[in-house]
Amino acid sequence: MLTADYGFWAAVAFIAGTNLYYGPRIKTDRVAMQWGLNGKPTWYAPKMVALWGSAAFVLAVRLLIWVAMTYAPDKVHGAEIGLLLISVTVAAVHLFMLRAAVRAN
Repeated sequence: MLTADYGFWAAVAFIAGTNLYYGPRIKTDRVAMQWGLNGKPTWYAPKMVALWGSAAFVLAVRLLIWVAMTYAPDKVHGAEIGLLLISVTVAAVHLFMLRAAVRAN
């Protein structure tokens, strides 16, 4: 287990916690997932995909990093910092997206 895994699992717990907190507060069935330069949403996803897709994404990235470190360790450089950066970035973006969805109600 990498040291960055502590940050990774904290980010997964944060994502799950924000889902449980903000999920009931989102009244619409679809949530804006991306915004254009004009500040308007460009596409929407179903509520469950918007809530739990980020958790699934970071878990898939962690699996990919593990596979790369296991089967091609000579090709992997900076796995610790990469894992920590993706964890923090996805958690922050997820919180931004959920807060925007609650405000859009």
